[in-house]
Amino acid sequence: MPLYDGDDALKLDNQFCFVLYALSRKIIAQYRPLLDQLGLTYPQYLVMLVLWEALPDPERPQGVTLKFIGERLMLDSGTLTPLLKRLEGNGLLHRERAKHDEREVLIRLSLDGIQLKERTRHVPLQVLCSSAVAPEKLIELKDELRLLLDES
Repeated sequence: MPLYDGDDALKLDNQFCFVLYALSRKIIAQYRPLLDQLGLTYPQYLVMLVLWEALPDPERPQGVTLKFIGERLMLDSGTLTPLLKRLEGNGLLHRERAKHDEREVLIRLSLDGIQLKERTRHVPLQVLCSSAVAPEKLIELKDELRLLLDES
């Protein structure tokens, strides 16, 4: 694989970041019609994935913190708060202040949020199978990209 220098280093098609950016937009577009049927945007879907993964967990009976969700999704509270408000408005979760520390916001799934998990199970597989690349290869690629993400 060649390393680029000079003018080649500044060509759009040689930018690793652009390939990831464009691919991310394309993949999210594949999720859109599936998530529209469920009443979710892609960022809301990511929040729900974190909640479904974390709750109910005996170690988190009161819910998860805004900070926990932010760390999992690598998002700040200014980005998360409007997402959580919309999800709460749609009846999928509850937000409340922690009794031990009012600065801490706890997030719990509502019954509708728990039930939505079952209606969403088909989404990842449907997106995975719609690719021209073999699912096994995509999983391998995801694992390699995860290594890059974890190094950052």
